[in-house]
Amino acid sequence: MQSAAGYGDSGEMSGLAWSPPRTRAEIPTADAVLAAARRGDEDAFRALYRDVQPKLLRYLQVLVGADAEDVASDAWLQIARDLGSFRGDLDGFRGWATTIARNRALDHLRKQQRRPVVHATVEDVAEPAGLEDTAQAALDSAATDAALAVIARLPRDQAEAVLLRVVVGLDAKSAAKVLGKRPGAVRTAAHRGLRALAEHLTPPGKTSSE
Repeated sequence: MQSAAGYGDSGEMSGLAWSPPRTRAEIPTADAVLAAARRGDEDAFRALYRDVQPKLLRYLQVLVGADAEDVASDAWLQIARDLGSFRGDLDGFRGWATTIARNRALDHLRKQQRRPVVHATVEDVAEPAGLEDTAQAALDSAATDAALAVIARLPRDQAEAVLLRVVVGLDAKSAAKVLGKRPGAVRTAAHRGLRALAEHLTPPGKTSSE
């Protein structure tokens, strides 16, 4: 049996090889690993878990705090149970898994009678010319815990948009599907969230535009 370990931008699994490949042509693609996992290959499923779990945990930490591990475990039980019926590519799998995790998080909050704050829907406008480079740099350079702590203080729509776009790595369309919103609204919320994040994370004495 082969074992998986990571994938590159070209769609090839780099380090996710079920056994050390002898040639580049033998490196399994992301879609091949996903297909193997759907057929019940445990090593392929483990590879998907290693790819998605760290991002899911960061997302869930903002939604449910210290209960993120427990909620993620519940989500993975459902993911494993329903994976055989999933249809789509690796990006689609990430969005599908994130939707399941979000639903489990909202169920958890309801059980604790701590429903998330509901903010007004961000207007659906055209995508801004571009996210502030300083905002992205602030997020990339900040310690993970510090960045997540700041994200958790953002309005709910902005926090989830930033997490799904930047941390989980979903495109606007996939993130919008997870949240049940329009892509334009998600882009706008992410833009606003990153600007606010940059202001919080910019060192004293500097401005986010420097």
